[in-house]
Amino acid sequence: MSASPHCLLIDESLMVRRVGARIVRDFGYEVSEASTMQEALDMARLSMPDVVLTDWRAGGMEADAFIEALRAEPGGEDAVVILCTADRRVERITHALAAGASEYIMKPFDSDIIESKLALAGLPTRAARTTPEPVPA
Repeated sequence: MSASPHCLLIDESLMVRRVGARIVRDFGYEVSEASTMQEALDMARLSMPDVVLTDWRAGGMEADAFIEALRAEPGGEDAVVILCTADRRVERITHALAAGASEYIMKPFDSDIIESKLALAGLPTRAARTTPEPVPA
């Protein structure tokens, strides 16, 4: 992972993208935004992100198809994919997880929720940056 990890946010809502971008920037991430999953795939082909936060559906593609396509790209198997959705249907979440999503978050989300999912995936968070290094004995 580079000095500044890269997060790709996918949502048709500009407001959701902006809120998510502000949160992950606070954790030290570079952020790219896409309003469609096809746009996100094109961006990932140029520069594979460390983490993807994606809605269930954006631009006519659904998360399971997007995740399968992303995982097929070089480096795509290493990206952490977090589904961020207001859709509470278990089958949608199950399909995304089966396609390769690492985690899921229910909307509305906040910085604590995103931080906990990033930490579970072993990615940098505010807490990781502010935790002092242990002092050798």
